[in-house]
Amino acid sequence: MREILRRGGDTWAVVGLSANTSRAAYGVAAVLQRYGKRVVPVHPKAETVHGERGYASLADIPFPVDVVDVFVNSRLAGAVADEAVAIGAKAVWFQLGVIDEQAYERTRAAGLAMVMDRCPAIEIPRLG
Repeated sequence: MREILRRGGDTWAVVGLSANTSRAAYGVAAVLQRYGKRVVPVHPKAETVHGERGYASLADIPFPVDVVDVFVNSRLAGAVADEAVAIGAKAVWFQLGVIDEQAYERTRAAGLAMVMDRCPAIEIPRLG
């Protein structure tokens, strides 16, 4: 976790991030930005959020992504992790409550760092 937050890179694709201010992804993305991360919204609506252009899928992002932060339910998370591997991301982060042990194993086997069932907005301040 520490490695991803400190050295994992500064471009975070946040899957499930929309302009809905009441969703957790919206607040977490704001925290990531405050800590110097570039947040790229990934949502079927491809909305601009926090000043960053959105994309409908990870494959649509035309530049490298360091970390894929996953705010979809556990049933869908494994497919997102597989997409993260396919686009060459360095790490995958499954948010609180997002758990898929098989996706975790596949992602790690592909050489990516992986965190599951944690929130970077909680963990970043703990690192100081």
